Amino acid sequence: MTGSRNIAAILTDIEGTTTPIAFVHEVLFPYARARLAEFCKAHGGDPEVAAALQAARDLDGHPDLDPDATVALLIRWIDEDRKAGPLKTLQGFIWREGYEEGELKGVVHEDAADFLRRWHAGGLKLFVYSSGSVEAQKLIFGHSDKGDLAKLFSGFFDTAVGAKVETASYARIVRETGFEPTDILFLSDHAGEIAAAKAAGLKVARIDRALAPDAAHREGDVLVAGSFAPVDREFF
Repeated sequence: MTGSRNIAAILTDIEGTTTPIAFVHEVLFPYARARLAEFCKAHGGDPEVAAALQAARDLDGHPDLDPDATVALLIRWIDEDRKAGPLKTLQGFIWREGYEEGELKGVVHEDAADFLRRWHAGGLKLFVYSSGSVEAQKLIFGHSDKGDLAKLFSGFFDTAVGAKVETASYARIVRETGFEPTDILFLSDHAGEIAAAKAAGLKVARIDRALAPDAAHREGDVLVAGSFAPVDREFF
């Protein structure tokens, strides 16, 4: 596939873009919250889990918190929707168990799954950039209700590269993928992320799932689309 605007790669957000926000906030977060204490008790001696727990204590400035207090801290972070690396790591471990046991299945919009497959088959490179950990990203796509979509992607990025509303984060992703900024189309539902990616030189389109799937309009020079279908019509 040769994009009409010389696009060689797609960089996509997850929450609100490929996946309903409700799945993350009403399924994944409560699932991890309900199992956090039991998981930490059962696996607190595992090196990766122990390291994440200590990192949480250190991040909070209380390196000597006892196990119960550490769990209480993590639950408070979940309730605050805090984007803390150690919490995301532990949530990823818990979700992995849930996906592997068949208790969880990632939800992906049908249009997103269809066009991701189409774009991949057409030769575009696909990447993910989400505030969820790389582990969580691979799980949601790899165990999705539309099949294994993780295999379509050439790379995954989380906030280890920087905050999603910072232009420098997108510049770093550009360097790591090896493309020119204008080679990449970034898709997100978040206007701040779109602005940051655009400032880094990427092409952008904002997904607004409140719109009808085939609806599209412009906010300035940014395409706002109800699904991936208008994006495909505009750029390919």
